[in-house]
Amino acid sequence: MGKDAKGGKGKGKQASGSEDGGAKGKSKGGKAADGLGTCTYVKARHILCEKQGKINEAYKKLQDGWLSNGDKVPPAEFAKIAVEYSECPSGKKGGDLGWFPRGKMAGPFQEVAFNTVVGATSPPFKSTHGYHIILAEGRKN
Repeated sequence: MGKDAKGGKGKGKQASGSEDGGAKGKSKGGKAADGLGTCTYVKARHILCEKQGKINEAYKKLQDGWLSNGDKVPPAEFAKIAVEYSECPSGKKGGDLGWFPRGKMAGPFQEVAFNTVVGATSPPFKSTHGYHIILAEGRKN
């Protein structure tokens, strides 16, 4: 039973284990309030880089412009950095992935996308495809 609480590969039980820190302290008390872990679809943009140094460079631009001041990164500005840095084909569209359902994206990408508060930008993280930064733009069921 301990596997699910740690955010293992169990499908459907991830929401129950995410309140203890899976949302990196951004959980605001109730799942109903922010929709974290309960929504079916997420709208997101991302930046994908093969090398950690390059994703850190992109993240530094986001920090210098907005994040270090406590500001949210405007989607249009995130898009400019995605065009400049992202190695994903979506980079040409400003990193726009549109709406996607739970289960479509692989492991860590799905975890971060569904646990990032709308309007917030994730810190860089690694997946099987490389290093990502996600900007969550919306959620719906």
